[in-house]
Amino acid sequence: MDNKENNESTQPSGDKLSKNALKKQQKAAEKAAKKSERAETRGEQKTAENEEEDVSKGLYGLLAMIQSTESPDRKLVAIKQLDKSIDGQTIWIRGRLHTSRAKGKQCFFVLRQQHYSVQCLTAVSEKVSKLMVKFVASVSKESIIDVEGVVRSVDNPIESCSQRDVELHVNQLFVVSSSEPRLPLQIEDASRPETESDATNDSEGLNIRVNQDTRLDNRVIDLRTPTSQAIFRIEAAVGKLFRDSLEKRGFVEIHTPKIIPAASEGGSNVFEVSYFKGNAYLAQSPQLYKQMAIAADFQRVYTVGAVFRAENSNTHRHLTEFVGLDFEMAFNYHYHEVLDIIGELFVDIFKGLESRCTDEIAAVGRQYPAEPFKFLEPTLRLEFADGVRMLREAGIEMGDEDDLTTANEKVLGKLVREKYKTDFYILDKFPLAVRPFYTMPDPSNAKNSNSYDLFMRGEEIMSGAQRIHEPQFLTERANHHGIDLQTIKSYIDSFRYGCPPHAGGGIGLERVTMLYLGLDNIRKTSLFPRDPQRITP
Repeated sequence: MDNKENNESTQPSGDKLSKNALKKQQKAAEKAAKKSERAETRGEQKTAENEEEDVSKGLYGLLAMIQSTESPDRKLVAIKQLDKSIDGQTIWIRGRLHTSRAKGKQCFFVLRQQHYSVQCLTAVSEKVSKLMVKFVASVSKESIIDVEGVVRSVDNPIESCSQRDVELHVNQLFVVSSSEPRLPLQIEDASRPETESDATNDSEGLNIRVNQDTRLDNRVIDLRTPTSQAIFRIEAAVGKLFRDSLEKRGFVEIHTPKIIPAASEGGSNVFEVSYFKGNAYLAQSPQLYKQMAIAADFQRVYTVGAVFRAENSNTHRHLTEFVGLDFEMAFNYHYHEVLDIIGELFVDIFKGLESRCTDEIAAVGRQYPAEPFKFLEPTLRLEFADGVRMLREAGIEMGDEDDLTTANEKVLGKLVREKYKTDFYILDKFPLAVRPFYTMPDPSNAKNSNSYDLFMRGEEIMSGAQRIHEPQFLTERANHHGIDLQTIKSYIDSFRYGCPPHAGGGIGLERVTMLYLGLDNIRKTSLFPRDPQRITP
């Protein structure tokens, strides 16, 4: 037999294999052997892990669903309370897993509560097993977890967290509520500063933006960002300060109907609803009922509640439903008695925000930088004619009886800030032609009225006026505006038995918060905004 025959193999059938087929067969055999070897190695490693004593057994894992079966003797500490004064103390904290990064035998993660955060570390040690570190690294972001650890001071500030001087060395960790691994938006992306300079200086070199519709479509996630948490705490403070300021001045809170028989302020911008066998409307304002309360001798009243406007206005500052902060008060001889209180009210609000919401204002400013809000005490008060004069001097022409356009409001706001160093002012004596039927005319100038608007950062946040409290004169003004008297009969009748002179106004809570913080869109200050394009979630 020659060499060729010696180097050739045969198949079971007796057919000889070619050299190429033989090589393929050998490679396949080698591949199978290596695969078997790797599987055997993995099996040995898994067996070794299983046989290795888990020193952290019972100190980590998934908690059973909390159904209030027991209440452990455990005090949870707030993240905002963590500082160097409790260095070395062992504490429990509940929060959301904000970010997580595993490296070798340790895992760093950030725990978040509202707009406060702290860095945590779990690392293999005599008390912490590899399996525990592996479990911690596998927990999905936004899960709610309970953590026990030791507070430790750090040498260098932790810039990525609100608690910069300490971190938490973790001994125990339990998942209270797991989040789905895939999130509709990332909290860190939704929290990035929204100015080009800050984006350029981003530590990760990213320029990621979450657009407004994505935020609003997933509002529950978006509201978890530190900025949103801060915004709505500031907004809550505005509401509380409003109440506190008025109550110390003798105002009483009332609650007015939101289903009404006729448009509150005339016009067609009302939502019509079916009402048994007839129709009704959602209130554009509590205006008429506030006045009726004054006629009922309440003297000074305020209300906080939903207001509805069926205006197809797709702007940065309009909503179809918002929270109205409304007030009304009787005065003795001049409606400027009311203007004095309005000025004091807003000074109370602005001062209160500065003292009560320092951390929150700073948190919003980190994502949405803005000039600090300026105001004067006492509040600046200008007449409408003064504003027109300032605009004309700046090259803007407008008629004496024209209302201010949005563009002119902004220009006037800048002019007032430059001249008077304030972002907040009252503009008094508006033209009668641009005010509602119940507005008291100015007795010294038939073209003017005893009415006023308030402005913040060049945008209107409140309209108000002295109301007509004499039924005959009110009827004349309603006829002048073409209003069906039958639809407001109960309103006019409420003044037939004597009513003190009175004035007031209405404020949009979301707009005040937006402008105080220098934000660009009212949807950032509405929890679940309603506008012509959105009615969900």
